[in-house]
Amino acid sequence: MNLQTLFQDFNPSKFLVHVCLMVFTALFALRLDGTIIWSYWTVFIPIWFWKFMVISGATVGSYVWWRYPHFRLEGEAYVHYKAMLISLALHLILLMFELLVCDKLESDRHLWILVFIPLIFISIVSIAVCIWAVKHDRSFELELFCSVNILQFIFLALKLDGFISWSWEVVFVPLWILMCLSLVGVLYTIIFAGILLRAPEVNPQQRRTSFNSALGYTFLVIPILIFQVLLANKLDGAITLSYVGVVSPLFLSYCTLILMSFGAKGGNRWWFGIRKDFCHFLLSLCPFLQEYANIAYSIQSDDGSRRANAGTSSSSETSVADMKTEKRLKKPELLKPVVPVVSIDMPD
Repeated sequence: MNLQTLFQDFNPSKFLVHVCLMVFTALFALRLDGTIIWSYWTVFIPIWFWKFMVISGATVGSYVWWRYPHFRLEGEAYVHYKAMLISLALHLILLMFELLVCDKLESDRHLWILVFIPLIFISIVSIAVCIWAVKHDRSFELELFCSVNILQFIFLALKLDGFISWSWEVVFVPLWILMCLSLVGVLYTIIFAGILLRAPEVNPQQRRTSFNSALGYTFLVIPILIFQVLLANKLDGAITLSYVGVVSPLFLSYCTLILMSFGAKGGNRWWFGIRKDFCHFLLSLCPFLQEYANIAYSIQSDDGSRRANAGTSSSSETSVADMKTEKRLKKPELLKPVVPVVSIDMPD
């Protein structure tokens, strides 16, 4: 286990979103089963916390942006800041949908088609956002999810209002199609990982990365498919399983997503105006963590016994790593202004 790599590749945004969704799913299932009798406004607390962090991060980031104009010259600051504003706008629309859902569940004074209007709108806007993200090499998981499910959102609203009398298995047809495509992708990653494992000329690091990707996507897609089958049968009355039992496969997917957030990299540097990778920001606040981040643990066998070795990398290994890092740098990045950087390899 290498704590240095663990800190450098950590994506705090994805970690926060997946943890909040996991807690909300558990509370919502318990509320539907009648195990807890809280109001839906209380059940949605993890969602409110998620949106509060988004709004707070964008507010602080915007203050830093306008308060310190010289920070705008740091690399791709304009792209990062614009991406943050786009994400804020989408989350505000999503917050409107969640507020309407809560009010509908509590008072039942709106049609579901009215509740889903913000979600349908965000799905249309997400198509343009995905195009912009591809052009500027930005991640777009939420936008992609909304854009490919616009037809599913319409079917759900019509079914909940009683305008269509289809079974839930038919209502979920758009999701079935999406899951079939996802399964094809998972099968491709498994085959590709198997080919790399049997190829002797492939780098061991590439084999490990391919195998981890195949394993992660398998534990992500298969539980979601099981959950979808259970939910359709539950809503159609074919099974008497509780909602907690129906959503239980989702927790495996959530755990997989949380673990994958530690290797997701990326992230916007302008949330809360930190202007740097999260690990560097964390190390600047807590310098004592550098001692632990520079430690790598490995288990080796020697004469039938195992021993654990811990220590920092030597000067030769550091120079080789620096040379590899320089090779990976793109030409535009070499022309960026020089700014102070907190290195994770900095001694105490």
